[in-house]
Amino acid sequence: MAGGGEGIREIQQPGEYQYTFGPYAEPIARVRRGETVVVHTVDAFGDKLTSEDQAPTSVLGPYLNPQTGPIYVEGAEPGDTLVVTIEAIEPARDWAVSCLVPYFGGLTSTRFTATLQPPLEERVWVYQRTPSGGFAWRDQWEIPWAPFFGTIGTAPHIEAIASLAPGAHGGNMDVPDVTVGNTLYFPVHHPGALFYTGDAHAAQGQGELCGVALEIAARGTFTFDIIKGRAIEWPRIESPDAIMTVGSARPMEDAARIAYSELVLWLEKDYGFDRLDAYQLLSQAGGLYVGNMVDPNYSLVAKCPKRYLEGRQRPTPGEPPTPPEVAV
Repeated sequence: MAGGGEGIREIQQPGEYQYTFGPYAEPIARVRRGETVVVHTVDAFGDKLTSEDQAPTSVLGPYLNPQTGPIYVEGAEPGDTLVVTIEAIEPARDWAVSCLVPYFGGLTSTRFTATLQPPLEERVWVYQRTPSGGFAWRDQWEIPWAPFFGTIGTAPHIEAIASLAPGAHGGNMDVPDVTVGNTLYFPVHHPGALFYTGDAHAAQGQGELCGVALEIAARGTFTFDIIKGRAIEWPRIESPDAIMTVGSARPMEDAARIAYSELVLWLEKDYGFDRLDAYQLLSQAGGLYVGNMVDPNYSLVAKCPKRYLEGRQRPTPGEPPTPPEVAV
């Protein structure tokens, strides 16, 4: 349902949360192009894991990563690009939780990397928010507040894809650059785009090594827009300093190839680079990091600093790029 009083509208899930990204659920709210709303989310465990005395398997069911959505963006049509700017992320509580889940994580046997070894023991870490805004585990260490949404995206073309899996639609990418001040771009396959989000993190290391970040319930403030008539294949991110593309696949090198090839094509189409010049530039100046190394697909982020784009105008949809002077 959509609620709130004067000012920014607030959107909360009116019933069951969604555990897939797909075109089959009824929208819970409609937003206008250019509208800013607050979206409430629960944590990856549905707020059920609350104590270090719990064993995750004793309280968690078969589904993880409950999503708020779908949200219908008026005016979005197949072949457009959905534009989502994250204006703010606020924790909805003063603690975060992480844990070890059997047969899940980067350094243990999994269903995709099967061995005869037993699982690691279950364990839970509950972090408390500190006066500085970080999250501390007992008196051992404190992790600075670095919030982002681990799961975010639009409905895929046909499939309903589990909210634990990332893909071309976005999904469970676990990419720390999905954060405040950045703008995300997603492909639109259905009228209204059908936007979902959840799995907020107070912080996470690159790779999400054990498979569980600092999981929190949160309120995200989003502004929605549309690029009409301009289709993209994979998620994109723009920060004040860089443009980025996200590729999700297995093996990991294929995720890297997707991310970098999409970034080359972005530089070519929107910034007027010769394709092989873009390939050369990214070979010398590109960045690459692992969002997650634990999900059904791995997510990697390729990055180009904006200083190499100075003087290059991004075209409006339907207009060819204007060849600019070469930036150095």
